[in-house]
Amino acid sequence: MNVDRAGTGYFVTGTDTGVGKTLVACALLRIFAQQGRRVVGMKPVAAGRASSAGQWGNDDVAALAAASSIPVTREQINPYLFAPPIAPHIAAAEAGIHVDLAVLEAGVARLRAVADLVVVEGVGGFLVPLNEREDAADLAARLALPVVVVVGLRLGCLNHALLTARAVKDRGLHLAGWVANRVDPGMAKASENRAALEDRLGAPLIGEIPFMRAPEVARAAASLDVRMLAGAQQ
Repeated sequence: MNVDRAGTGYFVTGTDTGVGKTLVACALLRIFAQQGRRVVGMKPVAAGRASSAGQWGNDDVAALAAASSIPVTREQINPYLFAPPIAPHIAAAEAGIHVDLAVLEAGVARLRAVADLVVVEGVGGFLVPLNEREDAADLAARLALPVVVVVGLRLGCLNHALLTARAVKDRGLHLAGWVANRVDPGMAKASENRAALEDRLGAPLIGEIPFMRAPEVARAAASLDVRMLAGAQQ
């Protein structure tokens, strides 16, 4: 099965922060790598930096690097990394740095030149500001990649998911599919909420990830069927 031509990829966004974008991005990388693809993950902007064994890094960036099948540097995967875990445009302003979308677009282009498929993970939700005037949606529009939306199944997800899908489509982007992630094991009527979204989102559900106290990429990957992605080439 060929889901994409060489040099393509996906933009993974979410209904909010903490809904499992990194888990889904890594799961997609794992699936495509198992198909023999040269794959790489990218998180253009990350906020939240910790020191480990003398090295500064970010857990999401490290996970994407581990799931990639070609060697890349941290800077290639993550051009902008800010220490405080706050909104990226605020973190950038505090650091005196301007997040330049042209720099990010060029970085993705370089990765697409050496990989068969690039999975770009957004930051926060789809409309999170990245600088004084531009947001994650502006970046997604520049990249023009098919979009996968991660929906955290919890109270409020219907409105958040439908607004996100509308924002994606309003930017003229292709909503290739969505993932239901059971982030709240105690959510009432979770299955009914998922069914409501299947009826309304206008894109295929490519899988439902069960609640996990600690993220397991292999288990998440086993829950996804990339053949369901809209526009997949058989």
